[in-house]
Amino acid sequence: MTMHFSAPPALELVVLDMAGTTVLDDGVVETAFQRAAERTGVADRMPWDDALAHVRATMGQSKIDVFTHLAGGDRAAAERATAEFEGAYAEIVAEQGVAEIPGAADAIRSLKDAGLTVVLTTGFAPVTRDALIDGLGWNGLVDLALSPVDAGRGRPAPDLVLTALIRTETSSVASVAVAGDTVSDVESGRRAGAGFVAGVLTGAHDSSALELAGADAVLADVTHLHSALAERGLLPLVPTV
Repeated sequence: MTMHFSAPPALELVVLDMAGTTVLDDGVVETAFQRAAERTGVADRMPWDDALAHVRATMGQSKIDVFTHLAGGDRAAAERATAEFEGAYAEIVAEQGVAEIPGAADAIRSLKDAGLTVVLTTGFAPVTRDALIDGLGWNGLVDLALSPVDAGRGRPAPDLVLTALIRTETSSVASVAVAGDTVSDVESGRRAGAGFVAGVLTGAHDSSALELAGADAVLADVTHLHSALAERGLLPLVPTV
């Protein structure tokens, strides 16, 4: 019997996480979680060390889901804490400013110059997501930015990746690459059936955790993504004009 092996399809879409992957975090998310938990009483539900461990383990997931766990399943308390989180995050950004992972904007441009569509995804609410994009001056840099409310479920569910595929009219899940700094980012890409999933080491989780989650590659940062795709022959043959 003759076996036919086809080369993997060239990519069309790259889905990138924000905080810890393209946007410098530097502990801001953890601080915002703590402020929100303290201000809403959620911090009284469990020892903070245990709560912080859960926050770190679930980094990248929808904030309402994380707070629902911290609040012992109390959805109303979780909703209040999530709203407070967005406010606390905005406070910290106003205090400290917002910065990209060094080279992230240029990395995104290089992917677009190669003919790829680029979408940002995040566990933040749209108001926070858009404030970060505005603060970075990234309006017009990416093709689309999505939050869990735009997709249905947050990570590690596949919804954000699949919504990006649908909204951009990408031809197949095999033509999608996903990159992020958390286990949830990698799991989301794997569950969506993405053709290539990369972890990056500029955020929450280490190489072993990202590899265990199913990353095809673990990169030092997002600036290495273009070369990783090129080495694997995954870039479009003819850049889009």
